[in-house]
Amino acid sequence: MDKIHPQKLKPGDQIRVIAPSRSLSIISHETREIASKNFADIGLELTFGKHVEEVDEFFSSSVSSRLEDFHDAFLDKNVKAIITAIGGFNANELLSLIDWRIVRENPKIFCGYSDITILNNAIYKKTGLVNYYGPHYSSFGQKQIFDYSVDYFKKCLFSEKDINILASEQWNDDNWWLDQDKRENIDNEGLLAIFEGEADGIILGGNLDTFGLLRGTDYFPDLKGSIMFIEDDDKTDDVSFVRDLQALIEQPEFVNIKGLVVGRFQKKSNINNDKLRRIISNKPALKGIPVIINADFGHTEPRVTLPIGAEVHISSRRGASKIIIGKH
Repeated sequence: MDKIHPQKLKPGDQIRVIAPSRSLSIISHETREIASKNFADIGLELTFGKHVEEVDEFFSSSVSSRLEDFHDAFLDKNVKAIITAIGGFNANELLSLIDWRIVRENPKIFCGYSDITILNNAIYKKTGLVNYYGPHYSSFGQKQIFDYSVDYFKKCLFSEKDINILASEQWNDDNWWLDQDKRENIDNEGLLAIFEGEADGIILGGNLDTFGLLRGTDYFPDLKGSIMFIEDDDKTDDVSFVRDLQALIEQPEFVNIKGLVVGRFQKKSNINNDKLRRIISNKPALKGIPVIINADFGHTEPRVTLPIGAEVHISSRRGASKIIIGKH
């Protein structure tokens, strides 16, 4: 299937917020006000799916409502990009019902992360559309310490230039939505090389636990020639990560991947960089490929936006690792 690159954004473009996982209704009024201002500041007009406020006992909405908003967003000619409200747990309920022809014939920017990993990789597998593992609408609700994330969001969605991913100076893993004025920053060690080397490939992956739900389905992407970007959230721990990583390694096509980049873990997972280095080093299947850890993506702040399906070059070197995104 031919690869499709969506048209880039420009100031004044309309974007559509949809909720294919959890409902927009769980996001506070304060967070929404700040998010809407942050979008306005970068020149984007917000519109919302018809059913985004619906909520059920699972803090989501019906499959039919989520599906309708998904299709409507791609079909609306005024909408230039689609961004998810927030993550969750049930985006995979949509997969067998999506009309992939609609997506293929109306290509546009699609962005989200976490549970949206399901849709990011399925969209690329079924249509060839490059789409984006990046912030939700709710992510834009941060009053401060969000400049890095906005910068890479704009580099990825407004420009066609190659992107050299530089490490943030600091990171945080606080419940920012509870107290916008109290943020707890931690100095960043930067990109860390586990196994050295260089590789070129195609970006696939996202949230590792969620990505695993695609195994054995028609929506699992071809791993051949890929560089896997994986991360996990505070629901994981060292034991579950080791198991999920090994399950990925056991996929028949894993032998054809070119490299691995691991996003930073949340503090609650109890996986710091030293422990992660030991976990990676004990995986024989990874020793023949470059592996970088502590990258700025995943469930900590700030985060880069990653184009699923785009070209990327990685160089894993002690003290001098690089990630450069090509055509996206």
